[in-house]
Formats: sequence, C-alpha cells, structure tokens
Amino acid sequence: MHVLYEDSGKLKAETILSQTDASLQVESATGKRSKVKRNTVLFEFEQPAPETLLEQAQALAGELDADFLWECAPQEEFEAAALAEEYFGHPPNAVEKTALIMALGAAPAYFHRRGRGLYRPAPPDILQAALAAIEKKRRQAELQQQWTDALVAGELPDALRAVAHGFLDRPDKNSSEWKAFDAAVQHLGTTPERLLLSLGVWPHTLALLRHRFLSQHFPKGTDWPPVEVGPYGADLPEADVEAYSVDDSHTIEIDDALSVALPDEHTIRVGIHIAVPALAVTRGSAFDDMARSRMSTVYMPGQKIPMLPAELIAAFSLDEGQWRPALSLYVTARRDTGEVLATDTRLERIRVAGNLRHDQLDALVTEDALNDPAAPLPHGHWLRPLWQFSQRLCARRDEVRGKAENNDRIEYSFEIEGPADDPSSIVRLIPRRRNAPLDRLVSEYMILANSLWGGMLAQHGVPGIYRSQQGGRVRMSTQALPHEAIAVPQYIWSTSPLRRYVDLVNQGQIIAAAEHGVSARLAAPFRPKDADLYAIIGAFDAQYALWAEFQASMERYWCIRWLQQQGLREVRANVLRENLVRLACAPFVTRINGLPELERGHEVTLDILGYDELALDIDCRLREAA
Repeated sequence: MHVLYEDSGKLKAETILSQTDASLQVESATGKRSKVKRNTVLFEFEQPAPETLLEQAQALAGELDADFLWECAPQEEFEAAALAEEYFGHPPNAVEKTALIMALGAAPAYFHRRGRGLYRPAPPDILQAALAAIEKKRRQAELQQQWTDALVAGELPDALRAVAHGFLDRPDKNSSEWKAFDAAVQHLGTTPERLLLSLGVWPHTLALLRHRFLSQHFPKGTDWPPVEVGPYGADLPEADVEAYSVDDSHTIEIDDALSVALPDEHTIRVGIHIAVPALAVTRGSAFDDMARSRMSTVYMPGQKIPMLPAELIAAFSLDEGQWRPALSLYVTARRDTGEVLATDTRLERIRVAGNLRHDQLDALVTEDALNDPAAPLPHGHWLRPLWQFSQRLCARRDEVRGKAENNDRIEYSFEIEGPADDPSSIVRLIPRRRNAPLDRLVSEYMILANSLWGGMLAQHGVPGIYRSQQGGRVRMSTQALPHEAIAVPQYIWSTSPLRRYVDLVNQGQIIAAAEHGVSARLAAPFRPKDADLYAIIGAFDAQYALWAEFQASMERYWCIRWLQQQGLREVRANVLRENLVRLACAPFVTRINGLPELERGHEVTLDILGYDELALDIDCRLREAA
C-alpha cells in the first residue's frame, strides 16, 4: 500500500511500512524512511508505484484547463476527489485524483485552498482582477527578457537609457529595468560598471569614476550658491610686518604666511600668520553648516572641490597686497639654540607682501644658497633667518625623538593640460622631494604653531581637537597628548582653516583662549566635554578618509593615463614588501604575481602588459631583478 501526502507544500508519494491512528511510517524509492502525520495524508492507493504516480499525474495535470475546471466546480467549498469524479465522469483512479490536486494547486488565482484536499473557487470579480495581474506580470516578464536580450547583444534599450546612470548609485532593485540589467550582468559574467561602459552610458572610465563619487557625495552638485560676506576684522589693528606665503601655483586658499624680525643679534621674532575665517564661520551659523557638511576641501588632479564658498575664501585668503584679518602667533626665541622665550597670540590685520610659489623658487632656494650669505637668493633677507631658526627647531625635535626625521621621499604633483574631466588631456607628473628647503622651512613653523597653540588651549582648560601619536597609532581626540613622530608634547590642526573643518573649530577655540585667558573655557564656542566636539571628530575622520580615498583613486587613474601617454612598455620599480612594488617613474604601487622574495628597496624591471582604468591597475610581469 502507498500514500500521497503533503510535506511543506509539496506532494509526496511513498510506500507505507506501518501505521497508527495518528501517524504512518513510510519509505521513499531511495530507501529513506520517515514518519508522516495522519493529518497530512490525502489518500492511500495500491497502483501504480509512487514514483510512477507522480510522473503520470504531472503529465495529466498539464492537460487540465484551469478555466474549464473553474466552470465545472461548485461555487461553494468542495473536495478535490469529488470534483475529480465529476470532471472525469467516473470514480477517479490515483493518477487522476493526484493530477487534479496538482492542477488546483497550480492555479491559485482560480482556486483558494481551504484545507487538506479542500478548495473554494475564486469569486468572478476577484478572479478577473487576479488574471489581469497575472497577465500584466507576464507582459512585464516578457518585456524584461527583451531588455536583457538587448543588453547581452550590446544594445541599450530606450526605456533603460533614462535610468541607467542610477544603476551605480541607489538602484531600485524591485524595478523591471534593474532586474533586466542585473540578469544581463549575470549572463555575461561581468560587472555593472563594465557593462555600462560597454553600452556607452558613460563615454569613458573617467566619467564613470567621477559620477560614482559625485552622485553619492554631492548629489546636488559641487558649487555653493552665491553668498554675501560682509567686512570682517575691519576694526582690527594693522600689523607692521613684511610677510610672505609659500604655496603651490594652483593654491587659491592662502592659509598661512610668515614674517621675521631680528630685535638683536641673539634674538629672533617669527610671526606665523593664519587666515581667520572663524570670524565668519561661527558655531551654528549658515557658513558653519556649509563647512561641516564637507569637512574638508576635496582634491583631485587638475581640480578641487572647496570646503567653503568662493566668496568666503576670497574674503579671508591672505592674497598679496590685500589687508586681511589674521590670527598671528609671534614667537620670540634665541637664535643660537631655538629656545622659545615668549609667545604672543593676537587678532590683527596684515598685508602679505607676496604670494611665493614653489615651482618658481624651489630651484633657486637651495641649502647652499640659504647657508651662504654671499650667494644670490630671492627674498634672502626674509628666507635666511627663517631657515636658520627652522634648523634649530628641527634639531631640538630630533633630539627629543632621538633620531633625524627621514623625509627624502619624492612626491609628485599632477598638472592637467586641458579639462580635468577629459581623459585625452595631457597629464604631467612634477616630482619634488619632501625635504626641499622651502617645504622644510614652512613645515617647521606650522608644527611650531600647532604645538604652541595646542599647549595654550590645554593651559587655559579650553578643549580642542588634537592629533596624537603614541605607540605608532595616530588618533584624534580632545586630549593634549604627545605626537611621537613629530616629537612635540601636543599637536593640533589649526593652520589650514580655509581647507579643513577641524582647523576652523580649533581656530575658534584659540581666539577665545587668546582674548579671554583664564575665563576662556566659558567663552569658547565649545566647552569641556561638549558632546558635539566628539561628534565632529568622528564625522571628520570618516569624511576625510573618503576624500583621501577618492583623491588616491584619481591619482592612480591619471598615473595610468600618463604611462599610456608616455608609451611606456618597460618600467623600473622598487620592492616594498612581498609582491608589492612602487614604480620609480610615477607615484604608483601595484602587485606583481610570481615576484621572487626580494629585500625592501630592491630594484626590478617590469614589462607592462596592459592597463585596467576601471580597476585602477596595470598588468605587469617581472623582466629582471637587478
């Protein structure tokens, strides 16, 4: 004897081994035994064999018409066996009963299941609505398949053209358009980005990379709406200093400038002058909301997305010949040892004598020229004393650190000749050593200001956002902890307020400390243990990392373009570790499969086999290990 029963919505036919009033012990054709509850049994039968029953019933069920069954069925609840007898015109055998049960179960729009073997026909109005929905779904599936077939064939249907850009952002994965596109991606074994590029949704890889970043982080565009910036600091005292700034030629936000005076042969007085947008970007203001939404200027070769509106930058940038408000730190120190004797922080107005540029001065400002009073040197009266004192400051930090700082790595700047969003634009890589004298000079005074101002905040109990390094770990916090790599007792970011939000926050705190002294902790924009300060740290860390990641990806892209434009098929590289190497001609790191075990710095020669602009990598193989 055999039995037909339901198991998790599926029909199963198996041989009965034993049974009780509540259950049956059954065996499948494969020999698997199981226990079946009596209330799941539909009926028992002798012929045919269980596996034959299901096969024959499935074939017969395919011949039964749901419309005709619905017309034949009574309008009230009925048993499947009773309808089978009426439909076939005789007491149904096991195959016929099973086939009818299968047909009823396969037509849920026509028949609503009411229990074991029990059904009720759908009312006419509900049936018509269900059939209309089924037909609509069928047409959608058919259209979706047509779209998929077109995509696989390399054609972009018009219906998908308007929404294809959104497939990389936040696609509606319930839409037919996305389902068709995803099916094509799976069929071709590719990625959404590569399929979209092949279909011409973007004209080139650069456009896709930029869209993917900008649509996610700047959905409303990168341009700030026009803003009005009133006069700030007009009533501040004018400083009688000769100050210069030193930046790259493409820098428009002049954050800092330096001045120097020699009161006597033993003493030097250095002025570190920082643009002071914190006068306008006050906590909770509209400008503050704008700056906080971006946290930092976004950099990429040939272009930048400023943190602040252009009008605000223009009002506070330390442009040459213009009176601008500045937060100045005057440091009086001994010239021979670098010992700081006195400091003075004040709000004032300064007029920068000149905005100097690295590309115009680096070749002329050498260590030999700086150290030789008779050598020709542009702005020598300003540069030489600053250089000499910066060397004293550096030596004192080296003494604390116990070793000299190693900053001789070559860095590159990118110059794009043509639109920055056009891959055919010519890219130039401009090498410059990090330890170039001008770089070291400016860096030393920024470290000095950030350390001294951090100490002033701590002294007055005013919270700030510090950067510390202990045990090799760099972190941001509100605690004045040592920075071991720089070898200073505390360190904040405060000298780039036109470009970084953390600097802006710290600048507001420094102004309060300078103006109010011991009562500054009550007058500062942020008081001790202000929860918002911790929120800023978390948000800044996350967003700054995103911007840095995008900048790195754009630099990798333009490195690949540079290699192609130079027609290079063979390059030299230096081993970093394991199979990781850095090219000698460009700031590009890649992996070489099969690279033998070599020491760090070992020079190798590579053959370039191909470029993958989307993956931002090059395919190389080892030619020679020197």
